[in-house]
Amino acid sequence: MDDFLPFAFPDICEDEISEVLDSLRSGWLTTGPKTKRFELDFAAFVGNGVEAVAVNSATAGLHLALEAVGVGPGDEVITTTHTFTATAEVSRYLGADPVFVDIDPHTFNIDSTKIEELIQGKLNSGEKLPKAIMPVHFAGHNCDMCSILAIAKKYGMKVVEDAAHALPTTCGGKMVGTLASEATVFSFYATKSITTGEGGMIVTHDPAIAARCRTMRLHGIRNDAFDRYTTTKPSWYYEVVAPGFKYNMTDIAASIGIHQLKKAWAFQRRREEMAIIYDEAFRDLPVMLPPHAPMGDTHSWHLYVLRLAPDSPVKRDYFIERMAERGIGCSVHFIPLHLHPYWRTRYDLKPEDFPHSQKLFEQSVSLPLYTKMTNADQLRVIRAVHEILSND
Repeated sequence: MDDFLPFAFPDICEDEISEVLDSLRSGWLTTGPKTKRFELDFAAFVGNGVEAVAVNSATAGLHLALEAVGVGPGDEVITTTHTFTATAEVSRYLGADPVFVDIDPHTFNIDSTKIEELIQGKLNSGEKLPKAIMPVHFAGHNCDMCSILAIAKKYGMKVVEDAAHALPTTCGGKMVGTLASEATVFSFYATKSITTGEGGMIVTHDPAIAARCRTMRLHGIRNDAFDRYTTTKPSWYYEVVAPGFKYNMTDIAASIGIHQLKKAWAFQRRREEMAIIYDEAFRDLPVMLPPHAPMGDTHSWHLYVLRLAPDSPVKRDYFIERMAERGIGCSVHFIPLHLHPYWRTRYDLKPEDFPHSQKLFEQSVSLPLYTKMTNADQLRVIRAVHEILSND
């Protein structure tokens, strides 16, 4: 369909293209000076003295962060069922097990009261406590990090934030990435608020965690390839200090990220503006509007998740089909992990164990929301939603 309006589309301009061409001409295609520059720029953007470690995906970043905080075989990591599988699968990479809890029905983020209940249940039964908590800032709305960090401190747990949706998001007036968690991981996948095509960034206040992530992202080599090829020492020499991974970001990807980062706040403002327009357009329809950030905080608006009300004239799946017929792409965030065969079978998960996540899944649809959309594009989406929810 020639006039198909996709669910997401990257906002790439000549600045990014020129920087990529510069990298290609320089001969630095893998991890090099552009990656270092992107790391320093990102650390400055997040602020508060964090260190930033660039990787080839947020999944890689979550894996490295959990490994760096000591998660290993036999450990457990508390997280939400309402997320993409990457959040949970990184625990399995390390021989650990995710433990799933339900979401808060108002924010769609992990419910901190359920975390406390899970821990208390383990204490009462004499079980070993989980090693870490991995909250997910769903759609760009901040989690209740004050409560989560207090729980972690109370029980001696580590916190690694999945901030794939949360750039730029604030929590309690502070940028996500600057809180008291051990590490925070951002995503630069093609659909995210800023992109490098594929890529991610780990940020941390802890120099030891940053150093471990840098070592493990490139085969456990003590120094990065960039360091080896720019040092005055013989470039052939390197030391492997651990069985690491191949998770480094390329300079080509970083070249895109350098300029995307400069636009991050402008992108956020445009997305927020579009979210408000959607809110006003849908306010009188049989829908439930997405939650906004608490007063004084910033929502990245990575997603605009509309929920069809119980009295809606159509069900969610039919709604998406009708939108597609009109040439408009939609998505669903997420198919909860308790519904996927691997997680469901391995951990004996049932929909009734996660009623809020299950309900959100059945009702929700993510509408197109990206900075390349024109006002006319958004009006087209609004008209289609009104037509469908007015029985066409």
